[in-house]
Amino acid sequence: MAPPQGQMRPGRQLAVLGLIFTVLYLLVFFAAGAKGSWMDRLEPKLGLDLVGGTRMTLEAATEAGEAPPASSLERARQIIQNRVDGRGVAEAEVVTEGNRNIVISVPGQNADLNDVGTPAELRFRKVLKTVDGGGPVNAAPTASPAPSGSPAPSGSASPSGSPSPAVTSSPGAGGGQGGGAPAPTPTPSGSASPAPSASASAAPAAPADQTLAAQRAAVEQKVGAEAWAAATALQAPADFSADPALAEKLKPFADLTPQEIRVLPAGVQFNVPTITCEKLDQRPPGSIKESGEQVVACGSDQQKNLLDVAKVEGTDVEDADGVLDQTSSQYVVSLDFTGDGQSKWTNLTREAYNNTDSQCDQAALGDEGRCRVAVVLDNQIISAPEIQGVLTGDSQITGSFTNASANELASQLRYGALPLTFQPQEAQNITATLGTEHLRAGLLAAGIGMLLVIIYAFFYYRLLGSVIFLSLVLSAILVFGALVLLGRQIGFTLTLAGIAGFIVSLGVAADSFVIYFERLKDEIREGRSPRSAVPRAWARARRTIISANAISIMAAVVLYLVSVGTVQGFAFALGLATILDLVVVFLFRHPIMTMFARTPAFLSPRVSGLGRALHTGDDDEAPTTGKTRVKEA
Repeated sequence: MAPPQGQMRPGRQLAVLGLIFTVLYLLVFFAAGAKGSWMDRLEPKLGLDLVGGTRMTLEAATEAGEAPPASSLERARQIIQNRVDGRGVAEAEVVTEGNRNIVISVPGQNADLNDVGTPAELRFRKVLKTVDGGGPVNAAPTASPAPSGSPAPSGSASPSGSPSPAVTSSPGAGGGQGGGAPAPTPTPSGSASPAPSASASAAPAAPADQTLAAQRAAVEQKVGAEAWAAATALQAPADFSADPALAEKLKPFADLTPQEIRVLPAGVQFNVPTITCEKLDQRPPGSIKESGEQVVACGSDQQKNLLDVAKVEGTDVEDADGVLDQTSSQYVVSLDFTGDGQSKWTNLTREAYNNTDSQCDQAALGDEGRCRVAVVLDNQIISAPEIQGVLTGDSQITGSFTNASANELASQLRYGALPLTFQPQEAQNITATLGTEHLRAGLLAAGIGMLLVIIYAFFYYRLLGSVIFLSLVLSAILVFGALVLLGRQIGFTLTLAGIAGFIVSLGVAADSFVIYFERLKDEIREGRSPRSAVPRAWARARRTIISANAISIMAAVVLYLVSVGTVQGFAFALGLATILDLVVVFLFRHPIMTMFARTPAFLSPRVSGLGRALHTGDDDEAPTTGKTRVKEA
């Protein structure tokens, strides 16, 4: 027989809850990212304190030895966090410590923080001269603009036979001047004067920083006056085969450390052959950070390059993405510049295309006879495309990229411009054994908390305690499935703080039970039967339950927004468990109470746990015959 009009149908709510469980665990077992055996697919991601991992401390290095500005330190923290997150590291924590340290914590035993934690400064510099830096010589990459709607030029072939990388204008962006005669434009404001010779670069002009002057003087004393004079007098890279005596004079430079090489003038670093790319790459971070000075850097081809002053910096790059070009079906790196950055980029490509004042020598030119622009990340060149036109709009770096290599270069361009340089101070590995002990302790605490709630529920509410028990079990299963799915989809990682959040949520769930059941007792004391008291108690308790849970959710949201690290994990876990508790309250607790109210056991004070409430109702309405009667609503 159908229930009366307006009467609740508990089967519908329970069916909806069953559907939620089914969909959730279908996603857990079969959604994207589900791998391994069935048990492997049920493993949530665990945090650093539970599974072990690596923690590294970076200290900001300033030339004066003073603490950096707080704004610069925070900016560096954000960029390092973006770099770590961009690699898909689950719940990596990057926080500032004190006034000069940044601490990076990454879960997992195979975490590599060597390049993630190494800061870098991004600069775009014109390649003035090139010489063999001790490695094999490869073909130079090329760069060219593509007029809107036309395909990008493929570039020349490298020795391996694969197409060389190229920089093109993005389709639809402002076109460049390519293919025809260069436009007779004046040198842009702020551009460098003609490139000085190597000897001019090497001239020991009085540096503003006295510490640098003292370090350079110490190096001069170490190599000797004769070697120093011979090095600073060089007009071009030394040819030891043609002048063995010069090789003997410059021999002391082979014994310099990377720290000592960093203070040498750019001309000396470039012209002395014993200063190889291997040593230049080992210079401390920030060795060539000065934008207004010529510098020396190497790329993966082990070519040593004398680079012009930086005309475009990392802060001028608004965005960079590795994408699949629909025209060529090749992966490219798309470059977007800021407003001022676009103007600087256009001026730089104009200089390189026109080879203003013949700054670039023959060896530094690309395959098409145009200057190259080096993208310098910290001490190394990550790309040096030849400029084949004036790029007036957003640009693309094209070439033999894979999806991984395109996104890696985009990440370097997007996150490479740190305002500070850092030195690694401490790297600590947290063993998985210690993490397992933490996990065991956390689960034990959660189990004890749930057990105490269940014992109290059965002692005080008896049959109603089974509703509490089943509700907590269902909530736990929902939370567990959500943990696994969220860890796989958004990288949420369970930490000790998260376990604490779930334990606290047990109290929130217990509060909603107490509110409902005590309201039910009040309704029965007023003379209503248990069956009629259940919907009335629910209607009166529902608003209070929603308000209490809403306050908990809002507190969790605020805490998540204003906190970092493990505190965010606590807030997220608390909010998640509270939301799922509301789902169980509406789709299980109230429907199952409606079904219980129709059973004979529910009318028994000893079994139902309503106790005195039922006796009170009996006393108010019982006739002299002694038979129990309960007033209907």
